[in-house]
Amino acid sequence: MKNTLVIDLEAEKKEILKRYRALLRACKPTLQRGDKKEIRKAFDMALESHKNMRRKSGEPYIYHPIAVAQIAAEEIGLGTTSIVCALLHDVVEDTDITLEDIEREFGKKTAKIIDGLTKISGVFDYNSSLQAENFRKMLLTLADDVRVILIKLADRLHNMRTMDFMPRQKQLKIASETIYLYAPLAHRLGLYAIKSELEDLSMKYLEPDTYKYIATQLNEKKAERNLFIKRFVEPINEILAEQGLVADIFGRPKSIHSIWNKMKKKNIPFEEVYDLFAIRIILDSPPEHEKADCWKAYSIVTDLYRPNPDRLRDWVSSPKGNGYESLHTTVMGPKGQWVEVQIRTQRMNEIAEKGFAAHWKYKESSNDNGLDQWIMKVREMLNNPEANALDFLDDFKMNLFSDEIFIFTPKGALLQLPLGATALDFAFEIHTDVGAKCIGAKVNHKLVPLSHKLQNGDQVEIITSGKQVPKEDWLNIVVTAKAKSKIKSSLKEEKRKIAEQGKEILERKLKSLKITYNTDNLNKLSYFFKLPSTQELFISIANGKIELKDLKDYLAAEKEIENRSGTPEKNDHQQIEALLSKVKGPESDILLIGEDLQKIDYNLAACCNPIPGDDVFGFVTVSEGIKIHRTNCPNAAQLMANYGYRIVKAKWNRQKELTFLTGLHIIGIDDVGLINNITKVISNDFKVNMRSITVDTDNGIFDGSIMIYVNDKEHLDKLIENLLEVRGVTGVTRFDA
Repeated sequence: MKNTLVIDLEAEKKEILKRYRALLRACKPTLQRGDKKEIRKAFDMALESHKNMRRKSGEPYIYHPIAVAQIAAEEIGLGTTSIVCALLHDVVEDTDITLEDIEREFGKKTAKIIDGLTKISGVFDYNSSLQAENFRKMLLTLADDVRVILIKLADRLHNMRTMDFMPRQKQLKIASETIYLYAPLAHRLGLYAIKSELEDLSMKYLEPDTYKYIATQLNEKKAERNLFIKRFVEPINEILAEQGLVADIFGRPKSIHSIWNKMKKKNIPFEEVYDLFAIRIILDSPPEHEKADCWKAYSIVTDLYRPNPDRLRDWVSSPKGNGYESLHTTVMGPKGQWVEVQIRTQRMNEIAEKGFAAHWKYKESSNDNGLDQWIMKVREMLNNPEANALDFLDDFKMNLFSDEIFIFTPKGALLQLPLGATALDFAFEIHTDVGAKCIGAKVNHKLVPLSHKLQNGDQVEIITSGKQVPKEDWLNIVVTAKAKSKIKSSLKEEKRKIAEQGKEILERKLKSLKITYNTDNLNKLSYFFKLPSTQELFISIANGKIELKDLKDYLAAEKEIENRSGTPEKNDHQQIEALLSKVKGPESDILLIGEDLQKIDYNLAACCNPIPGDDVFGFVTVSEGIKIHRTNCPNAAQLMANYGYRIVKAKWNRQKELTFLTGLHIIGIDDVGLINNITKVISNDFKVNMRSITVDTDNGIFDGSIMIYVNDKEHLDKLIENLLEVRGVTGVTRFDA
């Protein structure tokens, strides 16, 4: 018998009111006359329209919009309009209320923001993705009103906090989307606290074991850490007080995700990550003394503890593009370990925590307009109407994440570019025409090619020529979204001209072969020559890749094509279904795929070489059937974020007969007979076959890669454990092919 959920409506009513009052308390700092009434009106509308809806956990749906509004007020510091929009963000999508109703009740502005938050409904073609289109729509509204994104981030944060009741597939998809898009977006808007929490929550679902392990380790060391922080801070506090500086000092543990990144990047265990926490000094300084006080505090810290000269980051003199200001240094603590110290004022701290909203608050006093510039760039990117939503997303994402470098023009003006930007990026940043005609550059008065990567502080002069036109390979040189989109649109124009010529030639040739020139025949021709579009067909004709004799071959095969095209085309979802229904026979099969977990044809992805026991998912490709990827595959986040509808469940069946290829990276101290001992463990003790072994020794350090065949993850973990016991071996890690 199923357990029926007993709902106490009275208790729920009380709880809803309690949460609503907590929300009003959170809004208090920004409330003006008449605001309370507006919030009440929005709350009543949301309560009424969501009254029969419940979340996956069984609780009333209204809890969600109240929580989103609370995050928007407390953690981002938004005002009344945003609170109203947060309360109503789901009503247009999920209930009978229309945008017109909202506009009538709350005005144009609110309706526009809610429209930006409402997902697009409808079916998209196979090459696009609903997620990408929705994201693009949201950004279009961002260009007018940044609050859309901020409320969306609050919505995403609450969904991530309450994702326990969702099915695993859904969790993976939402967590991937978050790590791929929303965390970088929060970072770009300067919401560091939200960015860290989104990353940690994504990791909780994408890498649950690692997450739990690091969280437990951090918890165990908590008391020891607090004692260390207390001893470290005491002398700093004393001298700051002597010098008349008022400051709050506290230690903050690093986020689980950033510790994990460090472990991966440096290939070290948890015990060896030294900077598990940062000390933050927050000064209470008036605006005119801010800079001087930060440097004063810096000199006090570095007098007490020896700094690492390579680790000074000065974002007080030149703030980051998202408004972030702070002084970072790493000093040697009393117990011989590195400690990161961040020095900033209360204003800077508020901007670092609440990002954009705080930035606007202080806008009058701040001379930095990095965020405004960024929004301008987003507008520019969105102006390109032909861009494919997925390309747009990838370009956008790349520009979100990267750190900035500062480049000077010959006259000393300062431009910000993403890390890794080239001379060609700089040319496009100055002006589209300068970029299109660029043939080279002088960096610090030295001649360099277009592909030259710029360094922080370079002075760059661009050399142009009237004969130069953008080329295809330029797309591999540039990193900024602006340069990419301008090159693409210029190439498109060029292509269009060539296609026009090809079209005329084709018309003449078809006439001579007595084939009617119409859309149907053009599509058949494109299909015959395996070209993606009729435009590509025209270009191939213009370039002479397709000649008259090829068209005659087409004529001969046309009958066959006609027979083939007699069957109607399947749409995307039918294609996916058809693939999923191809059930595979033999019982020895080891992967179950799809909702009802059947045995289906599949391939293992070469990018991450999954083996039984790995957490995996299936991805329906266009041409190669179903590919199996590990959930922590380097490409997984992108696939799940962009093509959520092509993801299918996959689960390993128990087996011991088959073996799978995987790679191990072994490092250690070179010793006589080390290779022999390693191969002995692999071949004799574990009876594992090796495909290849490459070994490099440099001044007594051993570095080897071995490709081996194992049965499953358990088998591999056991092998790694035994290899670590070999004398001289210091580290063994699995690597992706």
